[in-house]
Amino acid sequence: MLELKYFHEQKDLVIAGLKKRNFSEDQLKIVDAIIDIDKRRKAIQTELDALLSQRNKLSKDIGILFKEGKAQEAQALKEQVQSVNEEAKALEEKQAVAQKELHELMVQIPNLPDESVPMGSTDEDNEVFQSWSGDLPDLGENALSHWELADKYNIIDFKLGAKITGAGFPLFRGKGSQLKRALINFFLAEASAAGYEEVTPPFVVNADSAYGTGSLPDKEGQMYHIEKDELYLIPTAEVPVTNVYRDVMMKESDFPVKMTAYSPCFRREAGSYGAHVKGLNRVHQFEKVEIVHIEHPDRSHDTLMEMLRHVESLLQKLELPYRILRLCGGDLTFASSLTFDFEVYSAAQKRWLEVSSVSNFRSFQSNRLKCRFKNAQGKTQLAHTLNGSALALARIVASLLENHQDSEGIRIPSALVNFTGFDRIN
Repeated sequence: MLELKYFHEQKDLVIAGLKKRNFSEDQLKIVDAIIDIDKRRKAIQTELDALLSQRNKLSKDIGILFKEGKAQEAQALKEQVQSVNEEAKALEEKQAVAQKELHELMVQIPNLPDESVPMGSTDEDNEVFQSWSGDLPDLGENALSHWELADKYNIIDFKLGAKITGAGFPLFRGKGSQLKRALINFFLAEASAAGYEEVTPPFVVNADSAYGTGSLPDKEGQMYHIEKDELYLIPTAEVPVTNVYRDVMMKESDFPVKMTAYSPCFRREAGSYGAHVKGLNRVHQFEKVEIVHIEHPDRSHDTLMEMLRHVESLLQKLELPYRILRLCGGDLTFASSLTFDFEVYSAAQKRWLEVSSVSNFRSFQSNRLKCRFKNAQGKTQLAHTLNGSALALARIVASLLENHQDSEGIRIPSALVNFTGFDRIN
Protein backbone atom coordinates (compact mmCIF):
# COMPACT_ATOMS: atom_id res chain seq x y z
CA MET A 1 0.00 0.00 0.00
CA LEU A 2 1.29 3.45 -0.87
CA GLU A 3 2.10 5.84 1.93
CA LEU A 4 -0.51 8.58 2.36
CA LYS A 5 2.13 11.28 2.24
CA TYR A 6 2.63 10.64 -1.49
CA PHE A 7 -0.93 11.72 -2.25
CA HIS A 8 -0.49 15.04 -0.44
CA GLU A 9 3.14 15.80 -1.22
CA GLN A 10 3.62 14.19 -4.66
CA LYS A 11 0.16 14.05 -6.20
CA ASP A 12 1.49 14.60 -9.74
CA LEU A 13 3.92 11.70 -9.31
CA VAL A 14 1.10 9.42 -8.14
CA ILE A 15 -1.08 10.38 -11.12
CA ALA A 16 1.81 9.89 -13.57
CA GLY A 17 2.50 6.44 -12.09
CA LEU A 18 -1.14 5.39 -12.32
CA LYS A 19 -1.31 6.62 -15.92
CA LYS A 20 1.66 4.36 -16.68
CA ARG A 21 -0.51 1.56 -15.28
CA ASN A 22 -3.18 2.64 -17.78
CA PHE A 23 -5.62 4.21 -15.31
CA SER A 24 -8.31 6.11 -17.19
CA GLU A 25 -9.21 9.72 -16.36
CA ASP A 26 -12.28 8.43 -14.56
CA GLN A 27 -10.21 5.97 -12.52
CA LEU A 28 -7.75 8.72 -11.61
CA LYS A 29 -10.52 10.49 -9.67
CA ILE A 30 -9.72 8.10 -6.85
CA VAL A 31 -6.61 10.19 -6.09
CA ASP A 32 -8.63 13.31 -5.27
CA ALA A 33 -11.14 11.16 -3.38
CA ILE A 34 -8.36 9.82 -1.17
CA ILE A 35 -7.00 13.30 -0.52
CA ASP A 36 -10.46 14.67 0.33
CA ILE A 37 -11.31 11.82 2.71
CA ASP A 38 -7.94 12.12 4.42
CA LYS A 39 -8.44 15.86 4.90
CA ARG A 40 -11.85 15.15 6.40
CA ARG A 41 -10.33 12.49 8.64
CA LYS A 42 -7.64 14.91 9.83
CA ALA A 43 -10.21 17.67 10.48
CA ILE A 44 -12.27 15.26 12.58
CA GLN A 45 -9.13 14.22 14.46
CA THR A 46 -8.24 17.87 15.16
CA GLU A 47 -11.72 18.52 16.52
CA LEU A 48 -11.59 15.31 18.56
CA ASP A 49 -8.17 16.18 20.01
CA ALA A 50 -9.50 19.57 21.09
CA LEU A 51 -12.46 17.93 22.85
CA LEU A 52 -10.25 15.40 24.60
CA SER A 53 -7.96 18.19 25.74
CA GLN A 54 -10.99 20.08 27.05
CA ARG A 55 -12.17 16.94 28.87
CA ASN A 56 -8.77 16.48 30.51
CA LYS A 57 -8.78 20.08 31.73
CA LEU A 58 -12.32 19.76 33.07
CA SER A 59 -11.41 16.56 34.90
CA LYS A 60 -8.48 18.27 36.59
CA ASP A 61 -10.69 21.24 37.54
CA ILE A 62 -13.29 18.87 39.01
CA GLY A 63 -10.68 17.28 41.22
CA ILE A 64 -9.50 20.67 42.45
CA LEU A 65 -13.05 21.83 43.18
CA PHE A 66 -13.84 18.71 45.19
CA LYS A 67 -10.67 19.20 47.22
CA GLU A 68 -11.75 22.79 47.89
CA GLY A 69 -15.17 21.58 49.03
CA LYS A 70 -16.99 23.12 46.08
CA ALA A 71 -19.13 20.11 45.30
CA GLN A 72 -21.89 22.04 43.53
CA GLU A 73 -19.47 23.69 41.09
CA ALA A 74 -17.72 20.36 40.58
CA GLN A 75 -21.03 18.72 39.74
CA ALA A 76 -21.72 21.40 37.11
CA LEU A 77 -18.38 20.64 35.45
CA LYS A 78 -19.16 16.92 35.52
CA GLU A 79 -22.24 17.65 33.45
CA GLN A 80 -20.02 19.50 30.96
CA VAL A 81 -17.73 16.44 30.84
CA GLN A 82 -20.72 14.25 30.03
CA SER A 83 -21.64 16.57 27.18
CA VAL A 84 -18.04 16.53 25.90
CA ASN A 85 -18.00 12.71 26.07
CA GLU A 86 -21.10 12.52 23.92
CA GLU A 87 -19.60 14.89 21.34
CA ALA A 88 -16.33 12.92 21.39
CA LYS A 89 -18.16 9.62 20.86
CA ALA A 90 -19.99 11.06 17.85
CA LEU A 91 -16.68 12.29 16.40
CA GLU A 92 -15.02 8.92 17.00
CA GLU A 93 -17.81 7.26 15.04
CA LYS A 94 -17.32 9.75 12.19
CA GLN A 95 -13.58 9.12 12.38
CA ALA A 96 -14.07 5.35 12.11
CA VAL A 97 -16.29 5.81 9.05
CA ALA A 98 -13.73 8.09 7.38
CA GLN A 99 -10.88 5.70 8.20
CA LYS A 100 -12.79 2.78 6.71
CA GLU A 101 -13.63 4.74 3.54
CA LEU A 102 -9.99 5.77 3.22
CA HIS A 103 -8.70 2.22 3.65
CA GLU A 104 -11.17 0.84 1.11
CA LEU A 105 -9.84 3.30 -1.47
CA MET A 106 -6.18 2.92 -0.56
CA VAL A 107 -6.17 -0.87 -1.07
CA GLN A 108 -7.35 -0.30 -4.66
CA ILE A 109 -4.21 1.66 -5.55
CA PRO A 110 -1.36 -0.43 -7.01
CA ASN A 111 2.31 0.35 -6.49
CA LEU A 112 3.79 3.15 -8.56
CA PRO A 113 6.01 1.93 -11.43
CA ASP A 114 9.71 2.73 -11.40
CA GLU A 115 10.67 5.49 -13.81
CA SER A 116 12.45 2.89 -15.98
CA VAL A 117 9.24 0.90 -16.53
CA PRO A 118 8.09 1.29 -20.15
CA MET A 119 4.61 2.34 -21.14
CA GLY A 120 2.38 -0.46 -22.38
CA SER A 121 -0.82 -2.42 -21.86
CA THR A 122 0.05 -6.10 -22.35
CA ASP A 123 3.01 -8.49 -22.31
CA GLU A 124 3.59 -7.62 -25.97
CA ASP A 125 4.77 -4.19 -24.79
CA ASN A 126 7.44 -5.56 -22.47
CA GLU A 127 10.99 -4.46 -23.18
CA VAL A 128 13.84 -6.89 -23.87
CA PHE A 129 16.45 -6.09 -21.23
CA GLN A 130 18.93 -8.80 -22.18
CA SER A 131 18.88 -11.33 -25.00
CA TRP A 132 20.42 -14.76 -25.48
CA SER A 133 23.75 -14.18 -27.18
CA GLY A 134 23.85 -17.44 -29.11
CA ASP A 135 21.67 -19.03 -31.76
CA LEU A 136 18.39 -20.47 -30.59
CA PRO A 137 18.33 -24.29 -30.79
CA ASP A 138 16.66 -25.90 -33.78
CA LEU A 139 15.77 -29.52 -33.09
CA GLY A 140 14.22 -30.15 -36.47
CA GLU A 141 10.75 -31.29 -37.43
CA ASN A 142 10.91 -34.50 -35.38
CA ALA A 143 11.33 -32.72 -32.04
CA LEU A 144 8.75 -33.74 -29.46
CA SER A 145 6.90 -31.45 -27.06
CA HIS A 146 7.47 -32.04 -23.36
CA TRP A 147 4.06 -33.67 -22.97
CA GLU A 148 4.93 -36.11 -25.74
CA LEU A 149 8.32 -36.79 -24.12
CA ALA A 150 6.62 -37.24 -20.74
CA ASP A 151 4.38 -39.91 -22.22
CA LYS A 152 7.17 -41.57 -24.21
CA TYR A 153 9.43 -42.02 -21.18
CA ASN A 154 6.62 -42.44 -18.62
CA ILE A 155 7.86 -39.61 -16.38
CA ILE A 156 4.76 -37.38 -16.11
CA ASP A 157 1.17 -38.62 -16.21
CA PHE A 158 -1.26 -35.81 -16.96
CA LYS A 159 -4.31 -38.07 -17.31
CA LEU A 160 -3.74 -39.80 -13.98
CA GLY A 161 -3.23 -36.44 -12.26
CA ALA A 162 -6.51 -35.25 -13.74
CA LYS A 163 -8.22 -38.43 -12.53
CA ILE A 164 -6.93 -37.97 -8.97
CA THR A 165 -7.60 -34.24 -8.75
CA GLY A 166 -8.40 -32.48 -12.01
CA ALA A 167 -6.75 -30.76 -14.96
CA GLY A 168 -3.64 -28.82 -14.07
CA PHE A 169 -2.43 -31.25 -11.38
CA PRO A 170 0.15 -33.50 -13.11
CA LEU A 171 1.55 -36.62 -11.49
CA PHE A 172 5.34 -37.01 -11.78
CA ARG A 173 6.76 -40.51 -11.61
CA GLY A 174 10.06 -42.36 -11.87
CA LYS A 175 12.86 -40.25 -13.28
CA GLY A 176 10.42 -37.39 -13.77
CA SER A 177 9.84 -37.20 -10.02
CA GLN A 178 13.56 -37.60 -9.36
CA LEU A 179 14.35 -34.81 -11.81
CA LYS A 180 11.95 -32.48 -10.05
CA ARG A 181 13.44 -33.28 -6.64
CA ALA A 182 16.94 -32.80 -8.04
CA LEU A 183 16.04 -29.36 -9.36
CA ILE A 184 14.64 -28.32 -5.96
CA ASN A 185 17.84 -29.44 -4.22
CA PHE A 186 20.01 -27.77 -6.86
CA PHE A 187 18.18 -24.45 -6.56
CA LEU A 188 18.31 -24.52 -2.75
CA ALA A 189 22.00 -25.42 -2.77
CA GLU A 190 22.78 -22.54 -5.12
CA ALA A 191 20.78 -20.13 -2.97
CA SER A 192 22.55 -21.26 0.20
CA ALA A 193 25.92 -20.81 -1.51
CA ALA A 194 24.84 -17.26 -2.40
CA GLY A 195 24.20 -16.44 1.26
CA TYR A 196 20.46 -17.05 1.57
CA GLU A 197 19.10 -18.54 4.78
CA GLU A 198 16.92 -21.53 3.96
CA VAL A 199 13.54 -21.60 5.69
CA THR A 200 10.59 -23.98 5.43
CA PRO A 201 7.41 -21.94 5.86
CA PRO A 202 3.80 -23.05 6.28
CA PHE A 203 2.13 -23.71 2.94
CA VAL A 204 -1.16 -22.13 4.05
CA VAL A 205 -1.51 -18.58 5.37
CA ASN A 206 -4.10 -16.46 7.10
CA ALA A 207 -5.75 -13.41 5.54
CA ASP A 208 -3.41 -10.97 7.32
CA SER A 209 -0.39 -12.60 5.68
CA ALA A 210 -2.00 -12.63 2.23
CA TYR A 211 -2.99 -8.99 2.67
CA GLY A 212 0.51 -8.04 3.81
CA THR A 213 2.16 -9.02 0.52
CA GLY A 214 -0.65 -7.68 -1.67
CA SER A 215 -2.24 -11.02 -2.62
CA LEU A 216 -5.45 -9.87 -0.96
CA PRO A 217 -7.69 -8.35 -2.03
CA ASP A 218 -6.10 -8.12 -5.49
CA LYS A 219 -5.58 -11.84 -6.22
CA GLU A 220 -8.41 -13.30 -4.18
CA GLY A 221 -9.98 -14.98 -7.21
CA GLN A 222 -6.72 -16.76 -8.05
CA MET A 223 -6.07 -18.16 -4.57
CA TYR A 224 -7.46 -21.39 -3.18
CA HIS A 225 -9.48 -20.46 -0.10
CA ILE A 226 -10.12 -22.86 2.80
CA GLU A 227 -13.31 -21.16 3.95
CA LYS A 228 -13.97 -23.20 7.09
CA ASP A 229 -10.60 -22.27 8.58
CA GLU A 230 -10.29 -18.88 6.82
CA LEU A 231 -6.89 -19.87 5.39
CA TYR A 232 -5.39 -19.70 1.90
CA LEU A 233 -3.12 -22.10 0.00
CA ILE A 234 -0.05 -20.08 -0.91
CA PRO A 235 0.43 -18.93 -4.53
CA THR A 236 4.18 -18.60 -3.83
CA ALA A 237 6.56 -18.87 -0.87
CA GLU A 238 6.92 -15.09 -1.11
CA VAL A 239 3.78 -14.75 1.00
CA PRO A 240 4.77 -16.66 4.16
CA VAL A 241 8.49 -15.83 3.94
CA THR A 242 8.03 -12.07 3.61
CA ASN A 243 5.58 -12.21 6.51
CA VAL A 244 8.41 -13.39 8.77
CA TYR A 245 9.08 -9.65 9.11
CA ARG A 246 5.48 -8.50 9.56
CA ASP A 247 5.16 -6.13 12.55
CA VAL A 248 8.93 -6.19 13.09
CA MET A 249 11.06 -3.18 14.00
CA MET A 250 14.52 -3.79 12.55
CA LYS A 251 17.92 -2.15 12.95
CA GLU A 252 20.05 -0.90 10.07
CA SER A 253 22.63 -3.52 11.01
CA ASP A 254 20.05 -6.26 10.24
CA PHE A 255 20.30 -5.57 6.49
CA PRO A 256 20.49 -7.34 4.18
CA VAL A 257 18.02 -10.09 5.08
CA LYS A 258 18.24 -12.92 2.51
CA MET A 259 15.92 -15.92 2.75
CA THR A 260 15.13 -18.79 0.42
CA ALA A 261 12.37 -21.36 0.58
CA TYR A 262 11.01 -24.29 -1.37
CA SER A 263 7.24 -24.66 -1.52
CA PRO A 264 4.43 -26.06 -3.59
CA CYS A 265 2.41 -23.24 -5.14
CA PHE A 266 -1.31 -23.25 -5.82
CA ARG A 267 -3.02 -20.98 -8.36
CA ARG A 268 -6.35 -21.23 -10.09
CA GLU A 269 -4.83 -19.74 -13.25
CA ALA A 270 -8.19 -19.34 -14.99
CA GLY A 271 -7.79 -18.23 -18.57
CA SER A 272 -7.17 -19.38 -22.12
CA TYR A 273 -7.08 -22.85 -23.54
CA GLY A 274 -5.09 -24.60 -26.25
CA ALA A 275 -1.42 -25.38 -26.83
CA HIS A 276 -0.18 -22.44 -24.76
CA VAL A 277 -1.63 -23.99 -21.61
CA LYS A 278 -1.01 -27.63 -22.52
CA GLY A 279 1.15 -29.95 -20.44
CA LEU A 280 3.28 -28.04 -17.92
CA ASN A 281 2.80 -24.67 -19.60
CA ARG A 282 0.10 -23.72 -17.12
CA VAL A 283 -0.77 -25.78 -14.06
CA HIS A 284 -2.63 -25.24 -10.80
CA GLN A 285 0.02 -26.85 -8.59
CA PHE A 286 3.75 -26.51 -9.10
CA GLU A 287 6.94 -26.34 -7.05
CA LYS A 288 9.19 -23.33 -6.77
CA VAL A 289 12.24 -22.07 -4.91
CA GLU A 290 11.83 -18.44 -3.92
CA ILE A 291 14.43 -15.88 -2.87
CA VAL A 292 13.30 -13.00 -0.64
CA HIS A 293 15.17 -9.88 0.43
CA ILE A 294 14.35 -7.35 3.14
CA GLU A 295 16.62 -4.44 2.31
CA HIS A 296 17.60 -0.88 3.16
CA PRO A 297 15.84 1.53 0.74
CA ASP A 298 19.16 2.96 -0.46
CA ARG A 299 20.35 -0.44 -1.65
CA SER A 300 17.22 -2.12 -2.98
CA HIS A 301 17.88 -1.43 -6.68
CA ASP A 302 21.42 -2.82 -6.49
CA THR A 303 19.96 -5.83 -4.69
CA LEU A 304 17.48 -6.32 -7.53
CA MET A 305 20.37 -6.45 -10.01
CA GLU A 306 22.17 -8.95 -7.76
CA MET A 307 19.07 -11.15 -7.79
CA LEU A 308 18.93 -11.01 -11.59
CA ARG A 309 22.51 -12.27 -11.78
CA HIS A 310 21.68 -15.13 -9.41
CA VAL A 311 18.71 -16.32 -11.47
CA GLU A 312 20.73 -15.88 -14.67
CA SER A 313 23.49 -18.12 -13.29
CA LEU A 314 20.95 -20.91 -12.66
CA LEU A 315 19.75 -20.87 -16.25
CA GLN A 316 23.31 -20.81 -17.54
CA LYS A 317 24.18 -23.88 -15.45
CA LEU A 318 21.07 -25.64 -16.76
CA GLU A 319 22.27 -24.80 -20.30
CA LEU A 320 18.98 -23.20 -21.28
CA PRO A 321 18.64 -20.28 -23.71
CA TYR A 322 16.94 -17.39 -21.94
CA ARG A 323 16.06 -13.74 -22.20
CA ILE A 324 15.21 -11.08 -19.62
CA LEU A 325 12.25 -8.74 -20.06
CA ARG A 326 11.52 -5.50 -18.24
CA LEU A 327 7.75 -5.50 -17.73
CA CYS A 328 5.67 -2.57 -18.97
CA GLY A 329 3.26 -0.67 -16.74
CA GLY A 330 0.26 -2.69 -17.85
CA ASP A 331 1.94 -6.04 -17.13
CA LEU A 332 3.26 -5.30 -13.64
CA THR A 333 1.69 -7.12 -10.72
CA PHE A 334 -0.37 -5.04 -8.31
CA ALA A 335 2.38 -4.73 -5.68
CA SER A 336 5.47 -4.43 -7.89
CA SER A 337 7.34 -1.25 -8.73
CA LEU A 338 9.81 -2.90 -11.12
CA THR A 339 9.79 -6.48 -12.42
CA PHE A 340 12.10 -8.44 -14.68
CA ASP A 341 10.79 -11.68 -16.17
CA PHE A 342 13.07 -14.51 -17.28
CA GLU A 343 11.87 -16.54 -20.22
CA VAL A 344 13.39 -19.78 -21.48
CA TYR A 345 13.12 -20.79 -25.11
CA SER A 346 11.13 -23.96 -25.70
CA ALA A 347 12.79 -25.53 -28.73
CA ALA A 348 9.98 -27.97 -29.48
CA GLN A 349 7.15 -25.45 -29.07
CA LYS A 350 9.25 -22.67 -30.64
CA ARG A 351 8.10 -20.16 -28.05
CA TRP A 352 9.32 -18.45 -24.90
CA LEU A 353 8.14 -19.70 -21.49
CA GLU A 354 8.24 -17.49 -18.40
CA VAL A 355 10.17 -19.23 -15.62
CA SER A 356 10.90 -16.42 -13.16
CA SER A 357 9.79 -12.97 -12.06
CA VAL A 358 12.18 -10.87 -10.00
CA SER A 359 10.61 -7.79 -8.43
CA ASN A 360 11.31 -4.77 -6.24
CA PHE A 361 8.25 -3.78 -4.24
CA ARG A 362 10.00 -0.91 -2.47
CA SER A 363 7.91 0.11 0.56
CA PHE A 364 4.55 -1.05 -0.83
CA GLN A 365 4.50 -4.40 0.98
CA SER A 366 6.38 -3.17 4.04
CA ASN A 367 3.78 -0.43 4.57
CA ARG A 368 1.11 -3.12 4.80
CA LEU A 369 3.36 -5.41 6.81
CA LYS A 370 4.60 -2.64 9.14
CA CYS A 371 8.13 -3.85 8.44
CA ARG A 372 10.24 -0.93 9.68
CA PHE A 373 13.69 -0.04 10.92
CA LYS A 374 15.41 2.68 12.88
CA ASN A 375 17.91 4.61 10.77
CA ALA A 376 21.18 6.10 12.01
CA GLN A 377 19.33 9.22 13.17
CA GLY A 378 16.84 7.14 15.15
CA LYS A 379 14.02 7.90 12.74
CA THR A 380 11.58 5.13 11.78
CA GLN A 381 11.58 4.16 8.08
CA LEU A 382 9.90 1.47 6.01
CA ALA A 383 12.17 -1.26 4.69
CA HIS A 384 12.09 -2.37 1.06
CA THR A 385 11.04 -5.89 0.05
CA LEU A 386 12.09 -7.86 -3.02
CA ASN A 387 11.59 -11.41 -4.24
CA GLY A 388 12.14 -13.66 -7.19
CA SER A 389 11.61 -17.16 -8.49
CA ALA A 390 14.86 -19.10 -8.43
CA LEU A 391 13.29 -21.02 -10.09
CA ALA A 392 9.74 -22.26 -10.89
CA LEU A 393 9.84 -25.94 -11.70
CA ALA A 394 6.97 -26.72 -14.05
CA ARG A 395 8.21 -24.77 -17.06
CA ILE A 396 11.86 -25.41 -16.22
CA VAL A 397 11.12 -29.14 -16.43
CA ALA A 398 9.30 -28.56 -19.72
CA SER A 399 12.25 -26.61 -21.12
CA LEU A 400 14.83 -29.15 -19.95
CA LEU A 401 12.93 -32.02 -21.56
CA GLU A 402 12.46 -30.22 -24.86
CA ASN A 403 15.82 -28.48 -25.24
CA HIS A 404 17.97 -31.42 -24.15
CA GLN A 405 16.25 -34.16 -26.15
CA ASP A 406 18.16 -36.13 -28.73
CA SER A 407 17.85 -39.44 -30.56
CA GLU A 408 18.95 -41.36 -27.44
CA GLY A 409 16.66 -39.71 -24.93
CA ILE A 410 16.97 -36.61 -22.74
CA ARG A 411 20.37 -35.39 -21.59
CA ILE A 412 20.74 -34.08 -18.03
CA PRO A 413 22.92 -30.93 -17.75
CA SER A 414 26.26 -31.66 -16.07
CA ALA A 415 25.54 -29.25 -13.18
CA LEU A 416 22.48 -31.33 -12.29
CA VAL A 417 23.91 -34.84 -12.53
CA ASN A 418 25.18 -34.89 -8.93
CA PHE A 419 21.60 -34.15 -7.83
CA THR A 420 19.78 -36.59 -10.13
CA GLY A 421 22.22 -39.50 -9.89
CA PHE A 422 21.75 -40.14 -13.62
CA ASP A 423 22.85 -38.29 -16.74
CA ARG A 424 20.08 -39.30 -19.13
CA ILE A 425 16.40 -40.16 -19.29
CA ASN A 426 15.72 -42.93 -21.82
